[in-house]
Amino acid sequence: MKHGLLFINLGTPNSTHIADINKYLREFLTDKRVIDMPYPIRYVLVYALIVPFRSKKSAHAYEAIWTNQGSPLLFHSQNLINCLRKTVGTQFNIALGMRYGNPSIASAINHLKDCETITILPLYPQYSSAATGSSIEEAVRIISNQEVIPSFNIIRDFYQHPAYISSLAQLIKRHSKDQEHLLLSYHGIPERQIHKGGCKTICSGRCDPISEENQSCYKAQCYQTSLLLAQELKLRPDQYSTAFQSRLGKMSWIKPYTDDILTKLAEKGIKYLAIACPSFTADCLETLEEIGIRAKEQWQKLGGQGFTLIPCLNSNEQWVNAIIDIVKPATLI
Repeated sequence: MKHGLLFINLGTPNSTHIADINKYLREFLTDKRVIDMPYPIRYVLVYALIVPFRSKKSAHAYEAIWTNQGSPLLFHSQNLINCLRKTVGTQFNIALGMRYGNPSIASAINHLKDCETITILPLYPQYSSAATGSSIEEAVRIISNQEVIPSFNIIRDFYQHPAYISSLAQLIKRHSKDQEHLLLSYHGIPERQIHKGGCKTICSGRCDPISEENQSCYKAQCYQTSLLLAQELKLRPDQYSTAFQSRLGKMSWIKPYTDDILTKLAEKGIKYLAIACPSFTADCLETLEEIGIRAKEQWQKLGGQGFTLIPCLNSNEQWVNAIIDIVKPATLI
């Protein structure tokens, strides 16, 4: 029986040209799970306000991180798939699909068309409707249009899987120094999406440990990730912080914000900082430009003397083995 492994990441423009940036932004931001407003409002926001005023700024940001290999997110994701293929051999068909852009989820599922079972793993450790929910919804929609629908398994999140925590902790340990304060910066989401996910109240600071009440809360999952990483790294509470980046618009997003935390850390007299981004498994615009360039500049202006951007897991060997452990229960590898 052929088994397929479908890995999904968020996506990237095809190039840094304005036309490609616009196309990507329109596809991304018109997703009802990303901007969760009625379609007419969403359409006007994206086509009349966001894209016209954001495209040049986005193009400049992508130009700052683009390489001879193209988009970092794309080539890191492709390298991961190649490493997985070498590790598991030919008994499994493995495909990569991007929620927005290329290679598409549809092309990935077409690559797996002969598989009788498919395991779907969105490469986002913590569950959010905007990223994980949208990716799963799109994959299921495409699969449901097939004449013969395979059996499929969905791995919704893996933020507290021991293999993920161990691989990320080892990466942080290799790239950080003892005197550095560790900032764990996660992608933010609007607060209203926390409410829609079932949380009646939004924690003003640190979330409670994961329980039956908050097990699907993105913010709670992020704080649980931080706690597990701190335990693995044997860090005291004063040696690390948690924050959220990448907000868009004037609405209220989950707090604390990464740029605000940088200011507070500097006010405490901290001079040496290491930043890891646990909600991203591959380096991308948000890690390389937003943190590696803009956050670094902010930190230096605040008087910081040392700044280390810890790379994402990308395709390192321990992460490849961790993914195999994560999918093992569904695939019987």
